[in-house]
Amino acid sequence: MKPQIQELINISQFYGQKKDFVIAGGGNTSFKDEDHLYIKASGFSLATIGEDGFAQLDRQALQVISGKTYSTNVMERENQIKNDLLNARVHPERGQRPSVETSLHNLLAFRFVVHTHNTKINGLMCSQNAERLTTVLFGTDVVYVPYVDPGYILYKEVENRINVYRIRTGKEPKIILLQNHGIFVAADTTDEIYALYDQVIATLDSAIGDIQQLEDLPIDPAVAKIVPAIRMMLSGDTLKVLKVVNNSWYKRFLSSGTEYQKIALPFIPDGIVYCNSSFIFADYSGEVEVLLNELSEVIKAYIATQPKAPKVICIRGIGCILASDNAQGLATLEDVMMDTCMISLYSEKFGGQSPMTPKQVQFIDTWEVEQYRSAQSMGKTTGRVDRRIAIVTGGAQGFGAGIVENLMANGANVVIADLNEEKGREFTDSLNVGKAKNKAFFVKADVSNAASVENLVFQTVCEFGGLDIFISNAGILRAGGLDEMTPETFELMTKVNYSAYFLCAKYASAVMKLQNQYKPDHFMDIIQINSKSGLKGSNRNFAYAGGKFGGIGLTQSFAMELIPSKIKVNSICPGNFFDGPLWADEENGLFVQYLRAGKVPGAKTINDVKRFYEAQVPAGRGCTPLDVMRAVYYIIEQEYETGQAVPVTGGQNMLN
Repeated sequence: MKPQIQELINISQFYGQKKDFVIAGGGNTSFKDEDHLYIKASGFSLATIGEDGFAQLDRQALQVISGKTYSTNVMERENQIKNDLLNARVHPERGQRPSVETSLHNLLAFRFVVHTHNTKINGLMCSQNAERLTTVLFGTDVVYVPYVDPGYILYKEVENRINVYRIRTGKEPKIILLQNHGIFVAADTTDEIYALYDQVIATLDSAIGDIQQLEDLPIDPAVAKIVPAIRMMLSGDTLKVLKVVNNSWYKRFLSSGTEYQKIALPFIPDGIVYCNSSFIFADYSGEVEVLLNELSEVIKAYIATQPKAPKVICIRGIGCILASDNAQGLATLEDVMMDTCMISLYSEKFGGQSPMTPKQVQFIDTWEVEQYRSAQSMGKTTGRVDRRIAIVTGGAQGFGAGIVENLMANGANVVIADLNEEKGREFTDSLNVGKAKNKAFFVKADVSNAASVENLVFQTVCEFGGLDIFISNAGILRAGGLDEMTPETFELMTKVNYSAYFLCAKYASAVMKLQNQYKPDHFMDIIQINSKSGLKGSNRNFAYAGGKFGGIGLTQSFAMELIPSKIKVNSICPGNFFDGPLWADEENGLFVQYLRAGKVPGAKTINDVKRFYEAQVPAGRGCTPLDVMRAVYYIIEQEYETGQAVPVTGGQNMLN
């Protein structure tokens, strides 16, 4: 690798990891020598880019674009240029698509170019006095470019203005500011680029001064009765995920129609690509049904008249509701909307907001290049539970963790509920590493406490927009016969293993029934992870077995009540997970407990107890999370079975 390419990677990642410079992979960087240009390829993120993320182009081939005559038809012209850029690649076999701004990078005289959409810079560039104040703040050392459509037209406009600058100053420009777009900084060393950016930001900081500070605000509990319905209104053939955001900036900009207009129109192309060119605005007066009836009609009209389904729904009194195909898309929407709010706040320091015009918006809305960039960034999930939202209680370890991992691998967005906050957050963070479009989210929850379970479901709605699968897995086991079992231990086990299942079904079904009202063909699932002890009595283990027997009774009863709302309720009865912490924990695992309780006659060691239980399984081994997941997917994928207790016991328990 050339040392300059490593420098390019370093500076790309430096600015790419700063949300005030780069959002959703926007912006691009390049290095050039006499023969070749190395530029970020579309679909790669500056934050994580490596050598393979840069397309190598022949500069001689790029020179052809400057003097070539293209079609007068806008879309045909852009397609011709795209093909010329592809033909300039040195390694077409890699399938990389050069940035649409490649020609502009090649035009600049310096070796390194870093183009970003910095928020403070765009506060100036999206203001009423952008051109005049650019001269006031930066003098004649920068090139200011009024807004023109990106692509070839922008390239030619910049070329013309650079030529004027050369004639006027006898120098090559290092800073180019583009109205409603961003900034290009060029230099022969990356050190100078860092210094130039620092200089620009310092100048803007001095001019901007203080702005309203961002503060997170509470989310109205009514969201639980609103957002799942909106999710179903937006979900056609594929499910959507939604997120609710409420903060001091949204409170301000949604306080009136006048304030809302200050963020309602896009400032830069990124806003259109990721958030659409228009939002939905509604007013929540405290009447849920009134709001939902209004939104139902507005959403239908939006879908009928706009090229895409709505992605941003602003509700005065609630906050901002974001909608996407996946959780990563939600994160991008949240970042872009916060950027929009900041640009609006900054622009007030420069004479007020100046959003893009309808004609400019229309070009971006239909430009193939931006649609390609959006598709590459948003991506798609895949798997047997693609785009579904699941809660797994006791999900931080044991069977629960195995269930979570498999659901994640198959495209679900999963809320991990557990009392062990440290382990839960650590597990969640490990699952969210990488490029998966679906995400895990942790909520500390006590399933035996009604308020805690209600909050768990509420947090799930706020984070992902609804609920499709609830897996009631959390449980405890304290072995002992009648002589050893205390009333307190019995009551605790009953509360966690039996009563908690009722609480989970109660609050989960409320959201699911609401979703059914607005999408009657959508099936959902409540699944209890029961036990083989729920199918057959267990010696010196009556407290556990009794709770599990009762759980199957709840399953059958819930199933009859909820199936009219397309909610299936089933239990899965696994055999023993001998390798999990419930059994194998060296201090308090069941092997230790059973040894102490004398449940296995003649057993003197933990291994004696383990061999005893393995010998009782016709399949000769304990149950695994994968065994359980095969039953989970059977339950989810079929639509004609409910109220069942499905054994997964290796033949140890057989149905009569």
